[in-house]
Amino acid sequence: MISAEGVRLRLPDGRELIDGMASWWCAIHGYRHPALDQAVTSQLGRMAHVMFGGLTNEPAVRLSERLTDIAPQGLERVFLADSGSVAVEVAIKMCLQFQRARGRGGRTRMLTVRGGYHGDTAGAMAVCDPVSGMHSLFAGVLAEHVFAERPPDGFHSGLNDAWARQVSELAGKHSEELAAVIVEPVVQGAGGMRFYSPECVAHLRAVCDEHDMLLVLDEIATGFGRTGAMFACEHAGVAPDVMCVGKALTGGYMTLAATLCTAAVADGVSSGEGGGLMHGPTFMGNPLACAVALASLELLADGGWRERVAAIEHGLRAGLEPARGLPGVKDVRVLGAIGVVQLDHDVDIASATAQAVGQGVWLRPFRDLIYAMPPYVIDEEDLAKVTTAMVEAARRGPGA
Repeated sequence: MISAEGVRLRLPDGRELIDGMASWWCAIHGYRHPALDQAVTSQLGRMAHVMFGGLTNEPAVRLSERLTDIAPQGLERVFLADSGSVAVEVAIKMCLQFQRARGRGGRTRMLTVRGGYHGDTAGAMAVCDPVSGMHSLFAGVLAEHVFAERPPDGFHSGLNDAWARQVSELAGKHSEELAAVIVEPVVQGAGGMRFYSPECVAHLRAVCDEHDMLLVLDEIATGFGRTGAMFACEHAGVAPDVMCVGKALTGGYMTLAATLCTAAVADGVSSGEGGGLMHGPTFMGNPLACAVALASLELLADGGWRERVAAIEHGLRAGLEPARGLPGVKDVRVLGAIGVVQLDHDVDIASATAQAVGQGVWLRPFRDLIYAMPPYVIDEEDLAKVTTAMVEAARRGPGA
């Protein structure tokens, strides 16, 4: 690829592809957006970076203030990190230090659910699914946490009593060793692109409150409008104690993430023996990244993204409906700007990718999934081309 603009990627041979993936879900405003380009170049004229230890910089301070303005109620403190995986590492360390500061040093484990994915660094890998995830090679090396069954499928499925009972029982059984619960709210991303009921998130909030555990919500993939709400936890009407954001934070321009927490969590960590969070990234609060993140959030500020995401949801539902009756198709599901065709067999990735490219579309299938999470600026015509390519990839089947 040699360049990109709007929703199109340009190849060296001059062909253009409609990006159905938003560069792994982060380029929500498309490419070469004038406001984001200007934010980077303007900040570059002042300074590219300065350490965030003993010094601050205006973009980082303003971004932190803006994040607390739009975050779920109570999330008043911000720790800026390098990437989504690091934001999860920071969240886990926050929880452990918080519990230790409260005299609960034995609370060193996390409760999570199967089917989840939280990143590729060691701490994050340990709370990913240890069986169906991509990190089984490291079994026996990573910390061992407590796993409940994954929530039953279906955004509108409601709270499954058996699942809720199992989660409650696990939390009660391990309460003296559990620091927190960590999950991706409503949508499990790279673990399977599954949607589940917001009532499950609300149940986890209640379980945490009952057992004095913290609730950590990983909104790295779901934050900033992807599910139709600014943050997916809004569907459940709950606020976490700790929340991770990343990916779309900078509109896909630079790597940046953040871990937000309540004042109680921050004060608890600071009152402990470390005197603060034991984490200090070199590029924490990078001014370039923070400047473009501010510009990205400004593009979301007028709320127009809600209408655009709703239009994408409508287009995905209509465009993917023909896949529902195809041989080998197990499920078709859509939520916000996420469209998924799940097969009953693994995708022939090379064949499916080549087929989509032949139709002028960029997709990145994995496992048994052909899915799209396009930029919010995609228009109706281009979205129809994306869904057509997805349906055709499903129609051809393995080896076709």
